[in-house]
Amino acid sequence: MRRAVLIAVPYLWLLALFLVPFAIVLKISLSDYALARPPYTPQLDLAEGWTGIQAFFAELDIENFAFLTTDALYWKAYLSSLRIALVATICTLLVGYPIAYGMARAPQEWRPTLLMLVILPFWTSFLIRVYSWIGILSTEGVLNQFLMGIGVIGEPLTILNTNTAVYIGIVYTYLPFMILPIYSALEKLDESLLEAAEDLGSSRFEAFWLVTIPLSRNGIVAGCFLVFIPAIGEFVIPSLLGGSDTLMIGKVLWEEFFSNRDWPVASAVAVVLLLILIIPIVLFQRSEEKAREANR
Repeated sequence: MRRAVLIAVPYLWLLALFLVPFAIVLKISLSDYALARPPYTPQLDLAEGWTGIQAFFAELDIENFAFLTTDALYWKAYLSSLRIALVATICTLLVGYPIAYGMARAPQEWRPTLLMLVILPFWTSFLIRVYSWIGILSTEGVLNQFLMGIGVIGEPLTILNTNTAVYIGIVYTYLPFMILPIYSALEKLDESLLEAAEDLGSSRFEAFWLVTIPLSRNGIVAGCFLVFIPAIGEFVIPSLLGGSDTLMIGKVLWEEFFSNRDWPVASAVAVVLLLILIIPIVLFQRSEEKAREANR
C-alpha cells in the first residue's frame, strides 16, 4: 500500500499539471475560431447527453494544423527558434563546462561558496536580470562606454535588438542550468582514473578527452536539455533584447493568443512545439536503454 501511494503521487502530479492541460490545449487546437467567449467552438454540453458528446467530437478537425503548413511564418519561426536555441545551448555549454570543471576541482571548503555564487542570480527577478542587459548592451550602455573608453572601438557597437543580444541573454539566464548538472557529474569523478590514464601514456588533454568527458556525459546531456527546452520557446528575452528580425515561436505564440485572439491556431502551434521537444527526448531515452542493455 505504501509503495502504491508513493508511486501514485508523482503520477497524479503529472496528470494534474501536464496531461490535463495538454488535453485541453489539444482540444482547443482541434476547434474552430469564433467571436465568442471563449473564442473557439465547439463547446461540450453534457446536458445534451450522448448526442451532445457525439456532436462535439464530430465538429473537431485538424484544419489548424493544416493551416500551419500553408503559412511560411510558422515553419520559419520553428526553424529560427531551433537554430537560436541550438547555438545558445552550444555557447552555454562552452561557457558552463569550464566553470563546472573549475568548481569540481576547487578545494572542498570553497565548493559551497562557488555553488552559492552560481545559484545567486536566482535570488533576483528574471525580468529584472533581462532588463539589466538593455543598459549594458545599448549604444549608450556600459559595454560600449567601456570599450570606447579604453580605445578598442571608435563608435558604439550595435548589439541590442539583434540576435547576438538574444544569445547573450539566453546564455546568461540559463547558465546555472548548465553548470549544476555538469558539476554534479564531475564532483563524483574518481581522480585515480585520470592518474591511471596518464600512467598508461596519455597526456593530460587525452586523459581529459577520453576519461573526464565520457564520465560527465550524463551531466552534459542533462544541462543541454535544461537549456535547449526552455530556450526554444523563450518569449521574454527575444522581446526585450531582440529586434524585428528576431523570429521565435514564443513571440508568434504570444501574438496569436493575445493580439489575434486566435486560440485554436495558437494551441496548434503549442502542440507542434511540444512534439518537437518530446521526440528528441524519447529518442535519447531509447538510446540510453539500448546502451544499458548492451553493457549488461
